[in-house]
Amino acid sequence: MGALLRLLPYYRRHLGPFWMGNGLLLVARIFEALIPQLLKQGIDGIGAGAPALGLLALGITACVLARFAAIWVGRRAVRKLGVEVAFDLRNRLYEHLQRMGQGFFTRYRTGDLMARAINDIGLVRRVVAQGTRTVLVLLFSSAVAFSFMIAESPSLTLLLIPPMPVIFGIAWLMSRRLYRESLAVQEGFSTLSDRVQENLGGIRTVQALGQEEREIARFAVTNDDYLDRNLALVRTNSLLAALMPGLGATSVVAVLYFGGLRVQSGEISLGTFTAFVWYLNMVLWPVREAGNMINLFQRGAAGVARLFELLDTEPEIADRPQPGVPERIQGDIVLEGVTVGYPGAEVPTLRDVTLHVKPGETLAILGRIGSGKSTLLRLLVRLLEAPPGTIQLDGHDLRDYPLERLRGQVALVPQEPFLFSESIRENVSYDDPERSEEAVEAAAVASALAETLKGLPSGLETEVGERGVMLSGGQKQRVTLARALVRAAPVLLLDDPFSAVDAETEAEILARLAPLRHGRTTIVVSHRVTAVRGADRIVVMEEGRIAEQGTHLELVQADGLYAALERTQRRRAQLEHELEEQEDALNEQEEEGQP
Repeated sequence: MGALLRLLPYYRRHLGPFWMGNGLLLVARIFEALIPQLLKQGIDGIGAGAPALGLLALGITACVLARFAAIWVGRRAVRKLGVEVAFDLRNRLYEHLQRMGQGFFTRYRTGDLMARAINDIGLVRRVVAQGTRTVLVLLFSSAVAFSFMIAESPSLTLLLIPPMPVIFGIAWLMSRRLYRESLAVQEGFSTLSDRVQENLGGIRTVQALGQEEREIARFAVTNDDYLDRNLALVRTNSLLAALMPGLGATSVVAVLYFGGLRVQSGEISLGTFTAFVWYLNMVLWPVREAGNMINLFQRGAAGVARLFELLDTEPEIADRPQPGVPERIQGDIVLEGVTVGYPGAEVPTLRDVTLHVKPGETLAILGRIGSGKSTLLRLLVRLLEAPPGTIQLDGHDLRDYPLERLRGQVALVPQEPFLFSESIRENVSYDDPERSEEAVEAAAVASALAETLKGLPSGLETEVGERGVMLSGGQKQRVTLARALVRAAPVLLLDDPFSAVDAETEAEILARLAPLRHGRTTIVVSHRVTAVRGADRIVVMEEGRIAEQGTHLELVQADGLYAALERTQRRRAQLEHELEEQEDALNEQEEEGQP
């Protein structure tokens, strides 16, 4: 009940349909309770030779029709309530997920989140619509019928009391077990969803390595576990569904026996006894349906608990805008002793990093894998949070900027490109679908994407498929770069955006970036010297610290880490060039028929 009570605020938003639906369902129960009264008069009237049976039949027909109309409209209203509550929950959950940080998505797998957003919300909808309606109908039926039963025969009504403590006790005990098993089923569904999502996301890797049979076997194990959990829930629910009607039948037997004796003795009429049995059926209906209702509510409670487990998780990076921060960012960035580590890591990723990036400066960051380059860029758009006061932007604490303003004016091109399953145009103009044709085409040219577009069937309108599967790695990187360039942001962060393009294309992009970014702050992260040598200043990172910084010429003359990397990469490029020349020479000899 604690979990289900958390749905009350969502009920309050739709009180109109709630009260209208429940009011009509109560009216339907009253009309249903009038039918035995008319039936009683008709049965007793037959024995007395009364001629008004036709009117009684019309009365029963009218009650049936009125009950039908009230139930039809009332059910529609209550079911609409279930759809509306599910709609509100789905929106709130999706909005909440958009604001969660990296740690959250590390703890919760994608398949698990999808299962909660779809399956668990579906269970909540059933509880609100079907469960609420049925419970209220059962309560109304019992209350109305019980009132009429007392009026007809108080002594027979007392026969219903002895089995009730037993029925409620069993229901309470079984409900706890059903909750545990329902939670296990939903967690099993999350695991199953995650297995499928992960497999389909990496299907090309699975097929390339010939691991189809292994993946099928792994899925079979997960599916077997999910089956076992469902079967355990089915066994418990079946036992409860069988027990409840059986326990209710004891009251029926008692009423039939003692009621029959009173009809024979003349204490009550046959019509009264018939009406009483009708009301008994209305009272015992909740008992017969108790198994299904407990199962539905316990599954719904488990779903609510799993949903609010997510909704109760506070965003790791909170938006706390402060007055006084400028509307337009200039790009003056100061880092003072920044030390940051990832959760669970023994050593900080960045250690005591102090750096000043001037407005309009092009800064390059070079370093080996794991030196903290990407982490530094994530801090600047607050995908990771730095300690208070350690990062200043235009003279203000970075944390004081509204997230929407910060990320709207500081564009990050991530190391791993991600494209939506839409057209290239829609991906480039993702932040503003109404962006002009000229702006999109200019961004495509700046990112060296123009020639690629000529070879595609529909140019900018080409659909890229899920995660950009129709494009090569280099093409995806250039579309992602165009998506950032089209924004003309005051600050541009490039996290190794040329790793999948050749040296010639890289040089072309860099040449076009220089005039385009003139007067705007640009930070380029790379492991290639060729990508950073033209920057105003180069920072070399090693093990989370700044090892050296300066211009390309200054660093080469210093003969430190940068110079060593430059020599290594230059020799590698020379060897690759020599190998290409040898391969070309061999190809020419083969074409001329020489040995």
